[in-house]
Amino acid sequence: MSRVRADEEEYWHSSKFRAFTFDDEDDELSQLKESKRTVNSLRDIVDDDDDDLERVSWSGEPVGSITWSIKETASGSTSSLDGRDSSLQKGSSSYAALPKQASSYSLSSLFKGRNKLSSFQSLSDALTDTGVKNYAPELRRPKAEYKDYSSDWSPKDTVRRMQRGKVCSLERFRSLQDKLVLLDEAVAGHDGNVITAVLIFLKRTLRREILFRELEVRQVALSHLIHFLRETGEQKFLLDLLRFLDRTEEVALSQYREHLNIQDVEKRREFLKGCIGLPFSAEDTSHIQDHYTLLERQIIIEANDRQLEMAGQSELFRKYPRKASILNMPLVTTLFYSCFYHYTEAEGMFSSPTNLKKTFKIPDKQYVLTALAARAKLRAWGDVDALLTTKNWLGYTKKKAPIGFHRVVEILQRNNAPVQVLQEYVRLVEDVETRLNLATKYKCHDVVIETYRDLKDRVQLTAYKCKVERGSAEEEKIHSILSNMVTDAYS
Repeated sequence: MSRVRADEEEYWHSSKFRAFTFDDEDDELSQLKESKRTVNSLRDIVDDDDDDLERVSWSGEPVGSITWSIKETASGSTSSLDGRDSSLQKGSSSYAALPKQASSYSLSSLFKGRNKLSSFQSLSDALTDTGVKNYAPELRRPKAEYKDYSSDWSPKDTVRRMQRGKVCSLERFRSLQDKLVLLDEAVAGHDGNVITAVLIFLKRTLRREILFRELEVRQVALSHLIHFLRETGEQKFLLDLLRFLDRTEEVALSQYREHLNIQDVEKRREFLKGCIGLPFSAEDTSHIQDHYTLLERQIIIEANDRQLEMAGQSELFRKYPRKASILNMPLVTTLFYSCFYHYTEAEGMFSSPTNLKKTFKIPDKQYVLTALAARAKLRAWGDVDALLTTKNWLGYTKKKAPIGFHRVVEILQRNNAPVQVLQEYVRLVEDVETRLNLATKYKCHDVVIETYRDLKDRVQLTAYKCKVERGSAEEEKIHSILSNMVTDAYS
């Protein structure tokens, strides 16, 4: 018998399992094989009083059979801590609580599924018997994890388990004090998921006025709840919370945000009109007013343009059909649309670009950038020239670009502007290095040659001669400049 006990000790203190690698087989066949190997190894360490008696499991299935192996594999891989705890609660709150007095059961009889009276019994029957001393140890998890979490875990321990992804029941925290301690522990743990989970529990189990009062002095938890309510769209609960906190501007913004859920354009316009009177800040009130005015303009423009397009009276609409409705578009998109289809209209028209610029106080830089992109797309190079030409009080004209002429060149090039047009604006780039880079990149040869001439750089001129076509006007121009440089050097 001492030899058997030594074998048992050697088995329970040894391991057949290997460290995890990505080469491990994770399919059901490998799990069945491992289960069979475990069963076969048990045969060597238990007392074998009746070799001819078929071995059975706790459920009564023959040990080592395919049915038994499948059930063992499935229960080992998919059973949760809840299942284990609920089964153990029938006899005791934990393994450690099992009585230690003598028993009529042995390790051998439990594995064989029979007691000394040769009657089979289940695991739950064995554990409920007060005389049980020896029992089948847990092979997968330490016994400490089988403590009854539904009644014994403190708020701090519960939060720690939640942080590790363990399943925890919060229903045991019934008093307000316990719930607040749980919330404070969750906040102290700095885990957003745990804080949100606890807040959902409190939201469900506390009256609103109590929850709001306690959250008012817990700003971290309050911020989490506000964000959660916005993400889940619980608008009424959020508005009640903000009103309780006397955050009038946030209440107004939350109500204003509701316009996104209104699909009918006329109803949205009326809703925005009603939002103008809400207690916004001065800056936000101006934005709400602009939003309402813009939508009102868009409704008028959309109705007129749809009629023109259907009637076929406008050549521009026939050549460039509209791809989408202008309704609910941003201000910059509306300005681009207006510059594309209504550029020449008088300022008194709602669809006029200059009317939009004046009404919504669009900065010159934004207006020039948008108008330039629209007119360049139509290849209206005359409009581009007029847009960038200014006249002073003496009547003199000059080119001026609030966005910088380097950006003008890039926009024109993206819209396939001719080289002659590009060269005109590349010449206006003030920085010499930027001008040379743009001229070289877009093959504005005249600009490159003239810049090197002004720099009196014979070496670069000679090198650039290899980049132009032989016999072209650009090559002749380089020859002429190099000859003049030589004459000037000897004179």
